[in-house]
Amino acid sequence: MTPFDSDAAAIATSVLLLAAYYAFLLHRTRRDPDYTVHAVNQRARSAWIAGVMRNSSKDIMAVQTLRNYVMAATFKASSAILLIMGTLTLSGQAESLAKTWHVLSFAGPSEPEWWIAKVICLLTVLLVAFFSFAMAIRILNHVVFMVGLPQEAATGALAPERVAQRLNQAGKYYSIGMRAFFITVPLVFWLFGPLFLVLAAIGLVAVLYHVDRSPGGADE
Repeated sequence: MTPFDSDAAAIATSVLLLAAYYAFLLHRTRRDPDYTVHAVNQRARSAWIAGVMRNSSKDIMAVQTLRNYVMAATFKASSAILLIMGTLTLSGQAESLAKTWHVLSFAGPSEPEWWIAKVICLLTVLLVAFFSFAMAIRILNHVVFMVGLPQEAATGALAPERVAQRLNQAGKYYSIGMRAFFITVPLVFWLFGPLFLVLAAIGLVAVLYHVDRSPGGADE
């Protein structure tokens, strides 16, 4: 098998593994809405917003909690920018690194064009992570002002249910950013060879299977 065929087979296998995992997750979620920790977190955020907006004494606690959430997303967005800069630096050394980074590859050195494609995939995932964290920060900055509204003003688009939807939207963007970070692990291993990509993808699916399930789920 040529290096081109090995890389193509490896990326196809890895994509199918992740697609099969998410199909399984979607199927289980339809049977049991609380199967994933993400669904439980959404319910918790909705209940938290309802409690905060109906009890003005919790305004300071709510602002501090949201501030910590913003700080976490800001740190992740900054990390994504640093990783993007590092990836761009690698893209300028494709010809030399394509030969040295495949020392352990059983398929032999990859073509510089393939190595550029790998770097572009890694860069794209990191850009998705940065965009997701930036959107989470944007939404959270609006929610900070909404949670402190007086009860007579918390109606219509500013009702607790609608504010909870915005907070859950920020949570979804944050989860997408984290998931993009996770996906960079197999992509980094892909730089060393196609076999490492498949092994890393299998390891990632195994980790996600344990991370995504809510505590006390049906499989535990």
